[in-house]
Amino acid sequence: MNTRIMKYMCAVLASMLMLAACTKSFDDINTNQHQLTDEELANDYQNVGAFFSQMVSRVVLFDDGSGNCLSSDYQVSQGLSADPFSGYVALTGTWRNGVHNGSYSFVSGWYDQMFTRAFSEVMPAWQRVIQVAAEMGQPAVAALATIVKVEALHRVTDMYGPIPYTRFGSGTLGTAYDRQQEVYNRFFAELDSAIDVLTPLAESGGLLLPDYDNVYEGNVARWVKFANTLRLRLAMRVVYADPALAQREAEKAAACPLGFIETAADRAELQHGRLTYFHPNYDMAYNFNAGEVRMGASIDCYMNGYSDPRLAAYFVPASNDNKYHGVRLGVHNMNPTRYAGVYISNLNIDRATTPIVWMTAAEGFFLRAEAALRGWNMGGTARAFYEAGIRASFDENSVSGADNYVNNSSSKPTRYVDRTSGGNNANAPSEITIAWNDDADFETNLERIITQKWIAMYPDGCEGWAEFRRTGYPRLLPVVNNDSQGLIDTQIQVRRCPFPVQEYNTNEAAVQAAIQLLDAEALGGGQDNGGTRLWWDKKE
Repeated sequence: MNTRIMKYMCAVLASMLMLAACTKSFDDINTNQHQLTDEELANDYQNVGAFFSQMVSRVVLFDDGSGNCLSSDYQVSQGLSADPFSGYVALTGTWRNGVHNGSYSFVSGWYDQMFTRAFSEVMPAWQRVIQVAAEMGQPAVAALATIVKVEALHRVTDMYGPIPYTRFGSGTLGTAYDRQQEVYNRFFAELDSAIDVLTPLAESGGLLLPDYDNVYEGNVARWVKFANTLRLRLAMRVVYADPALAQREAEKAAACPLGFIETAADRAELQHGRLTYFHPNYDMAYNFNAGEVRMGASIDCYMNGYSDPRLAAYFVPASNDNKYHGVRLGVHNMNPTRYAGVYISNLNIDRATTPIVWMTAAEGFFLRAEAALRGWNMGGTARAFYEAGIRASFDENSVSGADNYVNNSSSKPTRYVDRTSGGNNANAPSEITIAWNDDADFETNLERIITQKWIAMYPDGCEGWAEFRRTGYPRLLPVVNNDSQGLIDTQIQVRRCPFPVQEYNTNEAAVQAAIQLLDAEALGGGQDNGGTRLWWDKKE
């Protein structure tokens, strides 16, 4: 990246940090305070590239090397909600004597940044890119930005349900929310259009915004593969709410000439060589109060039971016995010496090299495995895609032993043993084995696919939690203490996060209308709490 472009990028990030870092104040969702003037960005693609880069950096909040504030934002966007709800990690901070999100007692301000950042930064930046791209006659630029928008906003709707989407930026105060079903329909239309626009350029080997693209360095073919795999992800997400739509979009993705993400080189991640950042989990695991997150008990049961070679890639062994031990969610009155000390496993994060990954190559294979299991035309068998997904995950994590693992028909998840002397032992959450079994029934093989998919997607808590809610798999250990006052079933577990308090303060009429949409779409109805199901969460 040349000096002039770096100057503008640094200016954008510095502006964002000064406005958001210390005050923690939130902009109105219809106002963007995080952009430079037209005069400052008037050279070549700079008037669109900087905003595109801003969108990319805000899909998952990261620290750009200037301090810890963005890690704090990540923590209150998904680190205290989606990540522990997924079963990947447990919260070991000593806040509120353990009565907080981790025990289903939602704390205001602990779950709102996912929403706030999307509508104060991602969406306004997307609007700017669309506007300038139209003025420049560059539909491909608009298509690229729209793919990033869908990646960012599907995470938001999957956390909250109805969101302001189709009418965002209409110029009115109090932007109305859309039903989640309507949001997903728009996602599919946008991805379909973007793939159609970009495919000719991709097939010709074209580049687009290479100086501003911190994911694929302008490689359009890789962007199309990502968009197509994202289309398949979203298709499977709605399979229990609208099976016909799911099959139509999945088979459309299977027919895409450029295919899916299949290799580590093609997976979607933020490039360390182009950005100075470290994964926000680094701060949560090592810097914040000597560690506020550790290995979760559920992933302990699965990976230890399977003697999974990826354990060392994901976690650091406990120093007292050099083994891997997790923590139950929802523990009250944690003893910091026991829970953040030598008895449990920390996260394995290299400060300089661990990337933020949007989508793994393994996920693309597991998505196709499930679609094929359902009898859809995906160009292969469920077994072949399933085994390819495991091998891809091993490759992505630079781990050997995939052949033995794929053929392991005996190992099962193990029971959880609480190494902190807390007395929170638990039976094994499942008896699912690894090796594919053509004679098994549909649900058994579905559990097999989703369990391995879940392991492969670590540490993406947003996707891990979404897949658990959608399918019921993997089977996760329940919370030790449920402080939801009866709003969330301990066994069914948390289904969504409430709308941000800031929305109630600045957009109350729209929020109240959104609650009615939520109630209408939810299985069995519901209100703005963690026990209400989303539109796509329809599996009985």
